[in-house]
Amino acid sequence: MKKDCLEHTIVAIESDSIAEELELAPGDVVLSVNGQEIEDVFDYHYLINEEYLTVQVRKENGEEWELEIEKEFEEDLGITFESSLMDEYRSCRNHCIFCFIDQMPKGMRDTLYFKDDDSRLSFLQGNYVTLTNMSDHDIDRIIRYHLEPINISFHTMNPTLRCEMLRNRFAGDIFPKVRRMADAGIEMNGQIVLCRGINDGEELEASIQGLISYLPQLRSVSVVPVGLTRFRDGLYPLEAFTPEDACKVIDCIEGWQQKIYKDFGLHFIHASDEWYVLAGRDFPETERYDGYLQLENGVGMMRLLIEEVGEALLEETEATNAAAREISIATGRLAGPYLRSLCDRICEKHPMVTCHIYEVRNDFFGEQITVAGLLTGTDLLAQLVDKPLGEELLLPCSMLRSGERVFLDDISVEELGKALSIPIRIVESDGRDFVNAVVGK
Repeated sequence: MKKDCLEHTIVAIESDSIAEELELAPGDVVLSVNGQEIEDVFDYHYLINEEYLTVQVRKENGEEWELEIEKEFEEDLGITFESSLMDEYRSCRNHCIFCFIDQMPKGMRDTLYFKDDDSRLSFLQGNYVTLTNMSDHDIDRIIRYHLEPINISFHTMNPTLRCEMLRNRFAGDIFPKVRRMADAGIEMNGQIVLCRGINDGEELEASIQGLISYLPQLRSVSVVPVGLTRFRDGLYPLEAFTPEDACKVIDCIEGWQQKIYKDFGLHFIHASDEWYVLAGRDFPETERYDGYLQLENGVGMMRLLIEEVGEALLEETEATNAAAREISIATGRLAGPYLRSLCDRICEKHPMVTCHIYEVRNDFFGEQITVAGLLTGTDLLAQLVDKPLGEELLLPCSMLRSGERVFLDDISVEELGKALSIPIRIVESDGRDFVNAVVGK
């Protein structure tokens, strides 16, 4: 439902922007664009794309200005608002049996407990949403503005089971919404959080078969194993997958990939890297990831890194051999063996470089959590404090909050470096960045 008064306060103006030229300032309020009220960021970006605009603004002193603007198509005005969405964030209405936020301990920062389920964040930031709090009005705007891609958490195509898994009696009603978006040509991606004995086996087979009906607008679907922390007292009883389970999941997915590729030229359904590590199998070849559409869900991250490191090393010449250097890398248990193998390749090319790889056990959330992105500063400090670290410690950027240098437990990179008495370098996910960090470029 729309707010009674749609006003959006400016908090910053970019230098040398159209807004600065028009003498707009923090504290001013944007009331309308081309005579239309702005509900949120979708309306704003859609309306300001035009070459000719009329923007109504209320200055901080109460004066109202009507500004006529001529600009390039899609040129931004250079305005930053109070909220990136220009509206309140929509919280999740579900109570999923596998929700990771419900498995976190008390006493962490408040933002970690907020459950977002906002379709606008799906478009802007790539978040996955369940669609359970989306109205027909929301779908209308997605179609009208042709907002894509929209990333959807399906989990199952069985409406009854979806209601049970999300603990929301309306959770099975999303499929007509998805059909509307597919028919309108909206590009989508999907995910399935797989829970042992619940939506795997025959249910997974049926879900994949049902999801195919949304092709080609639904470009990819990832299957990821449920993450289980040690803080599950009183929660739905879920079990960890075994290596044998992982083999069955992979066999199911790869069987469907062969069928789907013949008909659509896409592999479509993808197993996340955890399945291959748990099963002890090699990662698929690059071509089977369809351009790595699901990297944020851990699908193909290791294969891409392996390929990028190989390319970076091939492009180097003998003259680029690095000087003597001893470093250390800390990561989760999932990626540890693969980073060790990559470092061996790098050190073979640069024999003066010595690299220590430390697979950090997740004592904070529990040993079943093996990804680097959920390691805390506390565990890093406890397990690295007595280790030989060399002259620099490398950490993957996935360990940190986006745009910040703080771990999940609020320990900063600087605090960790001081406690360990070593400089810390944050490494981006690109393979060339990894090689450069190891050799000291």
